[in-house]
Amino acid sequence: MSLIVYGAALSPFVRKVRACLLEKKLPYTFELILPRNQPDWYFQINPLGRIPALRDGEFDVCDSSVICSYLEQKYPTNNALCGSSAEEVAKIRWLEKYADYELAPLTTFTVFFNRVLAKSMGLPGDEVAVQKALAQLVPHFDYLEQQLAENDYFVAQRFTLADLAIVSQWINFSYGNETLDARRWPKLAAHKQRVLQRESLQSLLADEAKMLARLG
Repeated sequence: MSLIVYGAALSPFVRKVRACLLEKKLPYTFELILPRNQPDWYFQINPLGRIPALRDGEFDVCDSSVICSYLEQKYPTNNALCGSSAEEVAKIRWLEKYADYELAPLTTFTVFFNRVLAKSMGLPGDEVAVQKALAQLVPHFDYLEQQLAENDYFVAQRFTLADLAIVSQWINFSYGNETLDARRWPKLAAHKQRVLQRESLQSLLADEAKMLARLG
């Protein structure tokens, strides 16, 4: 087994894949690929140039959700993260999709980009867009608070890919100097702290701190 992850540490989608590998105790190597600065050979792996991508021996696969699903099916005995019934699988996939397609445009591509990445790229941050995104996030926070109900995790009373996908977005949100209001969303805020204590996330956050320091 020779697993290689291609991507950038601060991407929530790359983080999701790396944490999935760590949770499943699968050793891998990490090769830096920066968005907008991909080498030509990377487009042979992903013609869209997006990160992350995974190489498993001679097999290449792209997109964080597809990669995590592949790892689950290829290595099923290593800490299952994608559900054990049709109902669990469906709910986990839905919440992962919700994180990737509803949260990410606001938490990562707006708040994080304008508060962190824009400056490092020599671009002006758009604070008006950030404030609009913060307002748009409120109903998403309400929905996720409701989905947790009285549970510690989103699905099946155990840590799954759904928790990982959602918290990966909260991390970028926090890098943009924003926090979840624990008074309004106490369950969601507690869930975030619970997941962040996992060994997989702790090791990745330590690695990401070095990258953030370089960005200033």
